[in-house]
Amino acid sequence: MRVYLVIMDETEEASTALRFAASRAARTGGQVHLLALVPRQQFVAFSGIQATIEEEARARAEALVTSAAGSLMAGTGEAPAIAVRQGDGVSVIREYLTEHPEVSALVLGAAANGGPGPLIAHFTAMSGQLPCPVYIIPGGMNDADLERLS
Repeated sequence: MRVYLVIMDETEEASTALRFAASRAARTGGQVHLLALVPRQQFVAFSGIQATIEEEARARAEALVTSAAGSLMAGTGEAPAIAVRQGDGVSVIREYLTEHPEVSALVLGAAANGGPGPLIAHFTAMSGQLPCPVYIIPGGMNDADLERLS
């Protein structure tokens, strides 16, 4: 079974990547894995405040990925695998790929305008060292284009 790993955040390009991965998974009999990243918070003088900030960030990420999973299930009837992890995005994704050798492709969404984000810049530069291909989905693609390409 082909597994498409999508990195979820609150951006439109993540939604575009999810729509592509969902369509591709449906066409290939595959599955989607959703990974939400929770960045480590900068040091705060009072650990109680830092813990609250980190818990709020994790709760937002969990709500985001749960909502995305619900949308995916409503559209395809298939439940994605869901993970929420804290840490540096590049490191967390690399660890996830190591832990999940069944992942067939890392699907990233590119912004419609501007340069590549840090994940795209890193993973395209290091694509030859990854255990799977990287799909970069242009942010300006509409649903018809995504459907045609998937």
